[in-house]
Amino acid sequence: MALKSMVMEFGTGTDIRGGDHTKAAVRALENALRHNSITFAQAFDVPLDKMQVKIAIGVAKPDQVDRTAVASVLPYGQAEVTVDQGGMDVPNEAGTDVTALANAVVTVYLDVPEDRTQGAA
Repeated sequence: MALKSMVMEFGTGTDIRGGDHTKAAVRALENALRHNSITFAQAFDVPLDKMQVKIAIGVAKPDQVDRTAVASVLPYGQAEVTVDQGGMDVPNEAGTDVTALANAVVTVYLDVPEDRTQGAA
């Protein structure tokens, strides 16, 4: 078997009021997921719960992201969530509130038989 990257998708999310970095990260992941309909697992006869999904989140305050809450958004697959410095915090004019922006990169991997990957890069 060979672990192969099958799809990569990108998303952006915000928490307009409150600066909740987890909420922004969850919305970024949801945005990425809404851009696709993954059907290739069935083509390789791989159960959906065997997909390995790497989720990379970028936010201004990585330590404020609940990785478990982000992973729970996935409808199936095994999640691995990393959170790094990125995104952006935008304070309001009064300086009393923050809009948190997050970016997500979702990469889906399948462990597929070698004979199904011949010639694949």
